[in-house]
Order: sequence, then C-alpha cells, then structure tokens
Amino acid sequence: MLTAVAVSGYRSLRDVVVPLHGLDVVTGANGSGKSSLYRSLRLLAGCGRGDVIATLAREGGLQSALWAGPATLGGARDRGHAVQGTRRKGPISLRLGFASDDFGYLVDLGLPQQSTGGEAGTPSAFLRDPEIKREIVWAGPVMRPGSVLVRRRWGVVETRAVGGSDDGWASEWGPDDDDATEWESDPVEVPGSRAGSRSPAYRSPAGAAGAAARRTERPGWTELTRSLRPWESMLTELADPDRAPELLRVRRMIRGWRFYDGFRADAEAPARTPQVGTRTPVLADDGRDLAAALQTIRENGQSELDHAVADAFDGAILEVTVDGGRFDVELHQPGMLRPLAGAELSDGTLRYLLLVAALLTPDAPPLMVLNEPETSLHPDLLPPLARLVRSAAERSQVMVVSHSDALIRALGVVDPDDDEAPVGLGSPARGITLVKDLGETFVHGQGLLTTPAWTWGTRR
Repeated sequence: MLTAVAVSGYRSLRDVVVPLHGLDVVTGANGSGKSSLYRSLRLLAGCGRGDVIATLAREGGLQSALWAGPATLGGARDRGHAVQGTRRKGPISLRLGFASDDFGYLVDLGLPQQSTGGEAGTPSAFLRDPEIKREIVWAGPVMRPGSVLVRRRWGVVETRAVGGSDDGWASEWGPDDDDATEWESDPVEVPGSRAGSRSPAYRSPAGAAGAAARRTERPGWTELTRSLRPWESMLTELADPDRAPELLRVRRMIRGWRFYDGFRADAEAPARTPQVGTRTPVLADDGRDLAAALQTIRENGQSELDHAVADAFDGAILEVTVDGGRFDVELHQPGMLRPLAGAELSDGTLRYLLLVAALLTPDAPPLMVLNEPETSLHPDLLPPLARLVRSAAERSQVMVVSHSDALIRALGVVDPDDDEAPVGLGSPARGITLVKDLGETFVHGQGLLTTPAWTWGTRR
C-alpha cells in the first residue's frame, strides 16, 4: 500500500508530500491543487507505462507544467515582501515520487541541453521534450543510502550488488567530490560533436579513459546499462526477473493503478454505443466497454451489481443485451413498459453505471483514483456511490478527489487528527484538505512533525 506521494515543481505543487492511509478523500477549494495532485499521479503512472514524456508534451511541455512562482517564497511570507523572482540555485526540475510498504520510487525530469545557433550541425526539433535525469528505487517507506536498490543517473543504471556498500553515496545523497563529475547529470558537449548530441563528456583531468576505469570499479554496485536514452524509463526498459526484479515489481504495481476522470455522457459518448464485447475485468478509462465490463462482473458471481443498481434506482434491474457480438445495456425501471437502452439513459444514470463497473471490478487494482465522481449525479445517488467506494476500499487502495460535501459526509471521513484511527485496506476514510497560499499548495494542518519523511536527493 502507498504511504505517501511527493511532488516538487509541478504547477502549484512547489514541494508537497501527501500522506496516504487506504481510503483518502482529497478536498479543497477550486484552484487549490486537487487536479494537479491527480495529474501528478497520472504522470507517475506514465513512468511505468512508458508514456510520461508524451503525457507532459500533451500538457504543453515541461515549461508549462513547472511551478510558475519563484524558487523561494520566504521573503514574502516571513517579512511581508512582494512576491518577486529569485536567482535559481538548482537545475530546472520536476520531481515525482511515492513511498509504499514495500518499495519507493522517484523520478527527476528536466530539460535537455539547448543547442545554440552558433553550433555546428542541425539542432534537434525536440529540444522542448523533457528528459529523465534520474530515477531511484528503494526498499521500505523511506529512502536512505542503505535502502537504495536501483539508481539511474543520466544514461547509467546500476543495481546494488549482494552485500554491496553505499560507496560513499550517503554524503549529501550523492557521490563525493571526487566522483561528482562521473555522475554529472547534464553532460557537456564533446568538442567538435554535432549540435544536440547526447554524448557525455566528463570534466575529469584524467580524461575519458580514467573516468571509465573508475566507473567499472564502483564498489558494491552492478552496472545494468550506460546507454539508457533520456526519454526512456528504467522501469520499462530494464525490468526483468533476473537482473532487476525490483524494477519489475515496481513496474507491475504502477501499471496496475487505475484512473477514472470525467466520463463522457454526451450523445456520442462511447458508453452509449453498442460495442463488440469480450470478457472485460477492467473498465477502460473512457468507459467504451461498459456493457462488457458489467456482464463480466455479473458472470464473476458478484451479487453487488444488482444490489448497487436497485439501491440507486428504486428497484431497477440492469440487463446486458448481446446482438451479433455487440453488447449494450438496458435498464428496466418500475412503472415503465420497456427498458431504456444506453443511448436513452440520462447523463447521471450513465455515469453512475460507469462508476459501478469501475468499483466492482473483479480484478482489484493496487490503487484506484476517482476524480470528482459526483459530477452530474443527483444528491440521492451519492450515498449509494459512497457505499460502493467503501466496499472497493476493502480490496484496493482508493483516492477520491472531490468537493462535494454530501459525498464526503456519506463516506464518513474521520477527523484527520485522530491518530487512533486504523490505516490500511478497509480503514475509515481520511480527509486531506489542500489549501493555497501565495500560489503554492499545502496540505491543511500539516506541520514539521506530521509531514511524512521524504528526501529527494540530488542529481550529483
């Protein structure tokens, strides 16, 4: 189970660590950062699916997704100064990570080296694409030098050898001064190389041969590769059960996460159209296979499906019809002479059935995130929805992003300061309230002692 998610440098999330408990309800005013937290989790999932770079590009590129404020707001907060730009001390960076009971993972994204007009050769057309500068997988809920299992700096990936030491990496969460050039995250251009080259040239007085010799002698670590390309994640390229079983486990966990956000309910919505159906244990994120997913739940022997429909619609009965291999839904309601097909259902009814299919999945995911599931639902549907969410939270970790007070009350959110409340699957819902101050998102009530332990380390 995830115990925390951390984000630094993404939109309003300048540097935030959010604790997770099992069933978490994220609330806050409009613009407080709820959507940014949701999107940051999707970006993390993209590292395991190999599409994090494309996802960021669709958001307008790294520059548009970065924290837009100054590097520090200390002067504005402590001394009442106007918000003003400060000199950047570190590299441009968007960092994402999570901690769990078993493994933790972080990724550091930055911009590629920018070629200039005076350089020889043709500059790349992809200089706005973000690059993965650093990745780390560690054991346990907190990253420490001794708990790191696999580390990636630029194109070099290493895994800890059996009985290996930390080779001095504990110093400032990075190599010592003599080794810093070897782990340079943004290599300089090789003199005479073409513009935009990614060939690393280390500023070592001993030359490239000396640096290569030191790299092969690194104690306690086994090199997996030194040619990982900057748009590739080590989770997708190097995970295998022999050389890096930890990467394989983290990738499988991340790929199992599911996100459901704003199902379409317009006349052309995929869920309204009969679709060719096959056994569907996992509802697609756009709901196009709704009928097949509902039939799969029914044939799996989950009686909760009929109960969830009858509970919400006063004894209505759901039927899945199959005509020539195409699946559609029909809802039989008391007092009506014929059932309503998917194309005839109201927006709220259709969205509720989509949530039913997502939450009653026969294949429970490690994490399910629902973004504003109350959209278009009548208040009378929120208590049945809350019961479905609580039932799903007994099998999966669930995060609900919402600003509906009625849904929050129906979920039975406990006092966030109640330290006696249990944590884990099936535990009571915990509230996480996001607030914004000077454009920066914070977790309401979080202090030095209540913030989960987290460290980002450095690129060197």
